[in-house]
Amino acid sequence: MTHTAMALQDREALWTAALHSAGRRVTRQRLTVLTAVDRLPHATADDAAAAVRAGLPHITVQSVYVILADLTDIGLLRRVETPHSPARYETRVGDNHHHAVCTGCGRIEDVDCAVGHAPCLTPEWSPGASRMTIQIAEVLYQGLCDDCRSAAHSRPRSAPQE
Repeated sequence: MTHTAMALQDREALWTAALHSAGRRVTRQRLTVLTAVDRLPHATADDAAAAVRAGLPHITVQSVYVILADLTDIGLLRRVETPHSPARYETRVGDNHHHAVCTGCGRIEDVDCAVGHAPCLTPEWSPGASRMTIQIAEVLYQGLCDDCRSAAHSRPRSAPQE
């Protein structure tokens, strides 16, 4: 069963087990944050906080930020850093996928690894470099999505200035 087809109840059971194995209590706040990020892939912390506060109006924004950081630390969330944008969070963890960001509208899409296993890239070491065992390589594709590209082509061009 794919992640998107998995019922919320099944995901909550997996999250509960993962929280227990990480030594964390299973709380309504943690499960609500996980559900919010799961429903809003690539959500900013503020997006997640707004979604969480819709169901738990008394939770503070700071509490949501702390929970996001903790869930990221234990591997239940992945923090995605893109240029010119606040950090974003997703529940798609444990696989080797990357991201494509539209430089026009900022939309983020998941991109499966071209190689199919981690790390996706093997570095060419500079002479004298202290080599490492690479475990993960994060790839960020940047370009224009189809909507932005179409909008750019349909705009009338201005006449040259004389």
